[in-house]
Amino acid sequence: MTIVSSVNDAVQDAPGNPAAHAPGQPIVAVIGDGQLARMMQTAAIELGQSVRLLAGTREASAAQVAADVLLGDYREIDALRAAASGASAVTFDHEHVPSEHLRTLIEEGVSVQPGPHALLYAQDKLEQRTKLGELGFPVPRFSPVTSPEEAAAFFEEVSGAVCLKARRGGYDGHGVWFPKDLAELETLVLDLLERGVGLMAEEKVSFDRELSAMVARTPSGEVAAWPVVESEQSDGICHRAIAPAPEMSPEQAASLQRLACEIASKLDVTGVLAVELFDKGGQYWINELAMRPHNTGHWTQDGSLTSQFEQHLRAVLDLPLGATDPVAPVTVMVNTLGGPEDPAEPLPSRMAQVWRRFPAAKIHLYGKEHRPGRKLGHVNLSGTDAAATAREADLAAHYLVYGRWADGWVAE
Repeated sequence: MTIVSSVNDAVQDAPGNPAAHAPGQPIVAVIGDGQLARMMQTAAIELGQSVRLLAGTREASAAQVAADVLLGDYREIDALRAAASGASAVTFDHEHVPSEHLRTLIEEGVSVQPGPHALLYAQDKLEQRTKLGELGFPVPRFSPVTSPEEAAAFFEEVSGAVCLKARRGGYDGHGVWFPKDLAELETLVLDLLERGVGLMAEEKVSFDRELSAMVARTPSGEVAAWPVVESEQSDGICHRAIAPAPEMSPEQAASLQRLACEIASKLDVTGVLAVELFDKGGQYWINELAMRPHNTGHWTQDGSLTSQFEQHLRAVLDLPLGATDPVAPVTVMVNTLGGPEDPAEPLPSRMAQVWRRFPAAKIHLYGKEHRPGRKLGHVNLSGTDAAATAREADLAAHYLVYGRWADGWVAE
């Protein structure tokens, strides 16, 4: 049974539910209550560890399964203190915790992983671009935007190939705009600045595909990299990830793994780091950084010797990292997003139908109610052929979403 306390009740020597934690084992305080925190809890259980969750609501994805849950606002220092009390480390399932609060926790002796000095480069896209450029990493041309005039000047510099971004808070296609002409850009900028949105612009690069190079790093400096993954987007949201990325030479893959390891080390990232990249014929640009487990790493739950969630916990506790070797020639992850309508067939029945056709499919659900476009779970499937495995994973995910087989398949 989930035990939930208010933050006021939790500010004590033994906050939350002390009985939820095995004696002598580490407690990791996770700030955030989404599916990433939910899957960290699963990994912690298998390690004999446990998490203390700071959640916004008792119905949230992670709060459903964690045994020690504090309700509170991650923007309030007292809530963060309560979650951190007695924990071996504090980590996150999102990057939005105020940096000043994290510095306060560190001053009070709390191990915060990753630290605010590194997390800044996942929180603020302009700071990220500036720092990566200074370090010599490949980034598109970019510019701060504090006025329509600055935006217009950059528009001319890149011949109209402009991607406008909110500096903070954007994800899954939110906070990103592709104006069709200068007039639309200037109107967008004026409106967003009036609403207090910090902005930057970058060159919209032409690319063949998107890649994700994921690593984990400990506070003492050990780094481990997973195979580079190809990700496919739909409406700004990751639809599918294929590991390892098809049609990539060992030399190319090793080069991108080294790049991700160097970024982790030079930014002093701890825990899991995802480096999203654009690939144009073997030329690469960094798209985004995420300093936490990442959607493109979900395949590791069933396709790697060590999942990203276990590795993240080991990393933030400064424990030896696990092997990242794949367990099959290819593993494909496909997200399941809520369709326009929730099918009449109950979800458990849809899961059973998928398993009857694809017994090897691994279904991971987040405990969320249906809502169109909402991430509800994902499917992992391993095989020997990338195209065939991707097709089967797509079919399985499609049935979970719509309650029908996309290829018209009928059981014999």
